[in-house]
Amino acid sequence: MGKVYTIVNQKGGVGKTTTSINLGAYLGLFQQRVLLVDIDPQANATSCLGIDKNAVRNGIYEALIGEQPVSDHILHNSRFHLSLLPSSPNLAGAEIELIDLPERETRLRKLIEPLRSRYDYILIDCPPSLGLLTLNGLTAAFDGVIIPVQCEYLALEGLGQLTHTLGRVRQSLFPTLDIKGVVLTMFDGRTNLSADVMGEVQRVFPNRVFNTFIPRSIRLAEAPSFGMPISVYAPESNGAKAYRALAMELLSSNGDAIHELQE
Repeated sequence: MGKVYTIVNQKGGVGKTTTSINLGAYLGLFQQRVLLVDIDPQANATSCLGIDKNAVRNGIYEALIGEQPVSDHILHNSRFHLSLLPSSPNLAGAEIELIDLPERETRLRKLIEPLRSRYDYILIDCPPSLGLLTLNGLTAAFDGVIIPVQCEYLALEGLGQLTHTLGRVRQSLFPTLDIKGVVLTMFDGRTNLSADVMGEVQRVFPNRVFNTFIPRSIRLAEAPSFGMPISVYAPESNGAKAYRALAMELLSSNGDAIHELQE
């Protein structure tokens, strides 16, 4: 059964989409069948993979609201070794439309569950908020959440709110919701700040912080404008090496064999 992780943090700009895309791409390079689910109305994961979000007519919105077969909306990119359930600006209205629908907090979970037999890893990229879409992402996190945290003090402020939300979801909707790990992003080893933030995150999430941290990287920032994951755009860059290492760490933690595709 495939593993499902939700990439979540209500603060914007911490590397959720960057982590979703690049972790997924490297899992694909390690011969895993990977599906990326974009549930952010900004559709950044969709755009960053070279797809015009305004041209998406059949995506997560139609599947979530209309209960259409989700498999009809999945796109596959053999070059990136990724499949994508795309988003579009239409999803912006979903927060309101979901309110009146039955089982509004678990609709994504019901869509994702039958896909677990088709994919080894499913990564869900959430919006920077704690609304109904993110709540759907949390209830669909069968195997836990991955929390990217930017190495700045302001990024720590929202962690209390996020952990409170996770606790409420466990209490009322999904008792076994777990934190798979915290990923430190935009790490700068030249500063005391990054080291201090790392120490604080390790204190708040003991034994839940990935050993791999993601450095600040111009190449990582450039890759989305070319519609590519870093594994294709700049595979020798420090950012690429970091996400490659993160994928290996995740696979190892799950006891999965690591076999890299030969391009």
